[in-house]
Amino acid sequence: MLRVLTLSAVLAFASTIAFAETFTGRLLDASCAAQQKGAACTPTASTTAFAIEASGKILKLDSDGNKKAAEALKGSNSSADRAKDPSSPDAQVMAKVDGTLKGDEITVETIEVH
Repeated sequence: MLRVLTLSAVLAFASTIAFAETFTGRLLDASCAAQQKGAACTPTASTTAFAIEASGKILKLDSDGNKKAAEALKGSNSSADRAKDPSSPDAQVMAKVDGTLKGDEITVETIEVH
C-alpha cells in the first residue's frame, strides 16, 4: 500500500511539472493594472500583488508567486536605475515565469526578474 501511495505522489508531482509553461513579459503591479488598464504599472519595493503581461494578456501570480516576485524584484540589479527615472522605457521590469496557468492566474514555480 505504501508503495502505491508513493508512486501516486511521484506521478502527481511529475504531471504538474510536465504541464508547466513559461511566460515572458513585463512584470506589473497587479493592483494598479486592475484599476488602470493599459497604464504603466511598474512594480516597486512596496508592491505585494504582481501580474505579468505576456502575449497581450495580464495574468496574475498566485500568493507564493507574489512572494517569489517580491524577492526577485528586491534582488534585481536594475531597481536603482528605475528609481532614477521611473518614466523611462528602461523602467519596465521584465520577467520570466515558469508555472501552470489556471484561468487568469499562474501558479508560479520559478521567476526571474531582469
